Amino acid sequence: MLLQTRNFTAPCNFTPKTRNFTTTTKISTQPSNSISFRSTKCSLSTQLELKTDNKITKPFPAEVSRTIMDLATSGTFSTLTQQGCPIGIGVRFAVDSENGNPFFYFNHNSIPTANHQIDDTPSSLHVKFLQSGLRTPQCTLQGTLTKPQDPVLIKRLVSLWKKRFGEEVGQDFMYIIDVDRVLHLDDFQEDGVWFTSLDYKNAQPDPLREFAENLVAEINTNNMEDITRFCNVYVDLDFQVSEAKMIWVDRLGLDMRLFSPNNGLFEVRIPFPREVTDEKGAKSTFNCMSQLAWEVERNFHPLDFEKVTQLKHIKS
Repeated sequence: MLLQTRNFTAPCNFTPKTRNFTTTTKISTQPSNSISFRSTKCSLSTQLELKTDNKITKPFPAEVSRTIMDLATSGTFSTLTQQGCPIGIGVRFAVDSENGNPFFYFNHNSIPTANHQIDDTPSSLHVKFLQSGLRTPQCTLQGTLTKPQDPVLIKRLVSLWKKRFGEEVGQDFMYIIDVDRVLHLDDFQEDGVWFTSLDYKNAQPDPLREFAENLVAEINTNNMEDITRFCNVYVDLDFQVSEAKMIWVDRLGLDMRLFSPNNGLFEVRIPFPREVTDEKGAKSTFNCMSQLAWEVERNFHPLDFEKVTQLKHIKS
């Protein structure tokens, strides 16, 4: 038998009700897999609320679209040919940090548009982003393609392009889409959601976006038992989960893909007890939720929180 101590990387932001602890001693037959654990004090709340009727547990579609646009570097630009037929080509793009409008570079011969011109042409940009090889959220921005004229705007766009692609570019072949409306889809074959340019431009990209992919990969590699336990403890299921994998993490929670041999494949959203804004907060919250789930599973802690009840059935 191996004696283990479960420690944590960062202080947890839970409010204690009955007790605090530094470490919890456990008996196990296998080594523990976890993300960068070390001895640090952690408080745990016995009044964990994962989901309530009036609590926002998932980013709005406009926020997700802004995040996709901030993370992706290429998409499909579409417009009309001289004959009035639609045409699409792959482009690299960057995003104006002030309003989210995408911009890119190409010469006039790249796009055979109506009337042999590009300026003031109704156009769209379709962008998708692969998450953990399991889900592909995507958005389509519709608007008018224009050539920027404001020197301050041009200077900002040139700087953003260099920062993103490491290239010095001129303004002669720079074009930007002034977004009118956006279509967002959570994945292929999902129902789309339309929203206005105002919603899109007022939304902020998720604060965890820069390290979310690496954190998800690290957890899926080192914490398989934890994420399976998350589904069995935090989700209201009438079956036992045999396999689980994290898809994505954002400021409000975790997206999981879970599998049961007798029931099929599902997707579930497990919210954080409270919003996190940085990597340290995300790791701390994950560690504390892992500890609580472990204690609940072994009846060391009462089940005194509301479980998640919404599941999306992917396939049988």
